[in-house]
Amino acid sequence: MNEILEIIEQDPKIDPAEIARLTGQSETEVRSSIKELEDSGIIRKYKAVIDWDKVGEEYLYAIIELKISLGDRSGYDEIARRISNFNEVRSVRLISGDHDLSLTVRGHSMKDVAFFVAEKISTLEQVQSTVTHFVLKTYKEDGVTLFEKDKSKRLAITP
Repeated sequence: MNEILEIIEQDPKIDPAEIARLTGQSETEVRSSIKELEDSGIIRKYKAVIDWDKVGEEYLYAIIELKISLGDRSGYDEIARRISNFNEVRSVRLISGDHDLSLTVRGHSMKDVAFFVAEKISTLEQVQSTVTHFVLKTYKEDGVTLFEKDKSKRLAITP
C-alpha cells in the first residue's frame, strides 16, 4: 500500500490502471486498495498545488508561531483543533523549540493577517505570545517547485 500512496501523493490524478502497471498489481487490487485507504481516512483529500501568483490572485501567507499555556483540562490537541477551525488557517503544527505551535495562514493583505492575529489568535486564553513571519516568496510547495522551467540558453545552430 505504501507504494500506491507514494504514487498518488506525487500525482493524485493518476489512473488506477497506470498504478497497476507501475506496481505489478491488478487494476482491481489497486482500486480496492485506494477505496480502503480513502474509507479508513489514510487518504484525506486529493489536492492541487496552485501558483496563485500566476493566477494574479493577491494572497499573502504568514507563519505564526505561538507560545501556549496549557490549562488543567486542555492540551495541545484541543487548542490546535480550535485554531484549525479558522478559515484563514492553512496548517497547524506542534513544533519543538521556543514556541509550541506553528500556523500557516493566508490573507489578502498584511492588515488581514494582523487583524486575524490580534482579534482571533491572541485573544485565545491559552495563547501567551505570538511571532509572525510574512512569507515573501514561495519556491516550493508540497513537493512541487514553483520555478519557471529553464529555457535552453544555447543558441540555435543555423547553416
